[in-house]
Amino acid sequence: MLDNNARSWEFLTNHAQVPVCIARDPGSRLRDIAERVEITERAAHRIVTELAAAGYITRERTGRRIRYTVNAHLPMGDRVAGQRNVGALLDVLTTAGRTD
Repeated sequence: MLDNNARSWEFLTNHAQVPVCIARDPGSRLRDIAERVEITERAAHRIVTELAAAGYITRERTGRRIRYTVNAHLPMGDRVAGQRNVGALLDVLTTAGRTD
């Protein structure tokens, strides 16, 4: 059994974890995203802004809240992932029966 407390690293970067949080709950506030990813609200805001600028996330204001959408059809743009799209990653990490 792996001791997760002994690790000083994670498999997914914060830029990968934020869209997963949004895919699971599109109505998440930046505060909620920051808490789940264990980063500051400022860092969450920066990541969401970067992902939105790159087209990976769309923001839509509904009253006083913002609802996010992950544009899952876009390629990850990663050398290892090749041309796989963001949706492939989200499918694996957001499917029913997860153990988080």
